[in-house]
Amino acid sequence: MSGGHFDYNQYRIRDIADSIEQVIKNNGKTKEHPIEYSWESEYHYEYPPEVIEKFKEGLVILKLAEVYAQRIDWLLSGDDGDETFLERLKEDLDGLTK
Repeated sequence: MSGGHFDYNQYRIRDIADSIEQVIKNNGKTKEHPIEYSWESEYHYEYPPEVIEKFKEGLVILKLAEVYAQRIDWLLSGDDGDETFLERLKEDLDGLTK
């Protein structure tokens, strides 16, 4: 595996983004497997629309942060040169908009 300058912590950014995506997806929906005989609700918490919008904004920022951290990691680790860094950064950022 390449990189390593940031001890692969950029993948933690992805984990956070994935978690936020799940919260958005499940907002107010019935849980698939609620625990029987529990105090736990059978529904996911329902955040108001303005909060979900902020979650979505944060998600965009986190995805950008992950891309930048990954590309910079590879550059600092010597896996990419300056030009390759710029090319791959552009490709990855373009991939986010699709």
